Amino acid sequence: MTDKVLFKGGTILTLDHKLGVLNGADLLVEGSKIAAVEQTIEGVDAEIVDAAGMIVMPGLVDTHRHTWQSIIRGIGSDWSLQTYLQSIYFGNLGSKRRPEDDYIAQWLGAVEALDGGVTTLLDWTMINSDEHTEQLIAGLRASGIRARFAYGSPGEESYWNRESRLDLAAKAEEVKNAYFASDGELVTMALAIRGPEFSSWEATIAEIEAARRLGLVCSMHLGFGNWGAQDRSVTKLHKAGLLGPDLNIVHGNAIANEELELLRDFGGSLSITPEIEMMMGHGYPVTGAAIERGVTTALGVDVVTSTGGDLFAQMKFALQAERAKENQRLLDEGIMPEQVPLSTKQMLEAATIEGAKALMLEDKIGTLTPGKEADLIMLRCDDVNLLPVTDPFGAVAQAAHPGNVDSVFVAGKAKKRNGQLVGIDKDRLKKQAVEARDFMLSSR
Repeated sequence: MTDKVLFKGGTILTLDHKLGVLNGADLLVEGSKIAAVEQTIEGVDAEIVDAAGMIVMPGLVDTHRHTWQSIIRGIGSDWSLQTYLQSIYFGNLGSKRRPEDDYIAQWLGAVEALDGGVTTLLDWTMINSDEHTEQLIAGLRASGIRARFAYGSPGEESYWNRESRLDLAAKAEEVKNAYFASDGELVTMALAIRGPEFSSWEATIAEIEAARRLGLVCSMHLGFGNWGAQDRSVTKLHKAGLLGPDLNIVHGNAIANEELELLRDFGGSLSITPEIEMMMGHGYPVTGAAIERGVTTALGVDVVTSTGGDLFAQMKFALQAERAKENQRLLDEGIMPEQVPLSTKQMLEAATIEGAKALMLEDKIGTLTPGKEADLIMLRCDDVNLLPVTDPFGAVAQAAHPGNVDSVFVAGKAKKRNGQLVGIDKDRLKKQAVEARDFMLSSR
């Protein structure tokens, strides 16, 4: 039995600057890797996948998702940020989870992501116990998604306050040794720290140093809300010599332009979750200013308590928010806009290769480049909302949705084919998710 799969005749958006877009072209997968992307590939003993009438592109990369919240989906559709924090943290909903609830939540949330074309995510966790840690990791692994499991603090007030000196350094090393001995697995480790706006400066330093000692991406919520502009946390991190490509800053709505330039010059990525930021009161998304200044700028869904787990929607929100802001600035000056800021190609890069860079996975994923992992998706171009495709970048970033995702492959293995998830017992998934949701809500 061959381990080769040949995708024939697709519109291939490689997102690789050298390869570009190939129309009616072929892509060969051998095992878990992309072996070739060429106009025509012949004479190969391989399973043939008819990609004619399909856009073939890298899987989407979600750099910020609280995956466990899938089992209380939609509960916060009218919540502000303040309401969200008080409802999830400080002994509230986030503390009501049993370990078995975390397993099904992770499985459900990751399957939702895969169904929508997301092949990689950073799972920003809230850990309640060692047993919860084990089940959170197991749920991700059961889904077959590629993930950075970002180990995080409990949602308790003793951790989440500006005076807290508690840190995750020792526990992070214990978890890495227990569950992540190899970096070659689909699920690898990161660290989700509170950062200087939600813990003491001493705790922040200890956790960043722990992440670096362990070779982990270190992600933190930073620079948003009323306090974000006042704290100037990026400047503080820079002065302490702590900026680097392994730091991932989430939101950053109130980060000043000169701080964005520090991120560009000294390393660090920005994860923007545009829909949630505009809805909940984080501030206006900083997408355009970050991309303009060359910051590694990626996207995330954030919380499905308040929105859907659809990264296509986040591309649209990010584009339109930035365009509306710039258009209104010109209109206020009495000028009719002639061009819109940001391109659909830039937004698709934010959802793929820039996301891979933010997670320090760009050597493995983010483009359809020979030698990289075969994480790819196929979109049906004959669906009525895409037909006829004139500009494939515009079609993906402005018109596509999860229902257009025909197939999903992670490391060369099919997770969705012909519009249907592969190997998922939907009845069991639904039953266990409802039971977990009901338990959590009844225990409030």
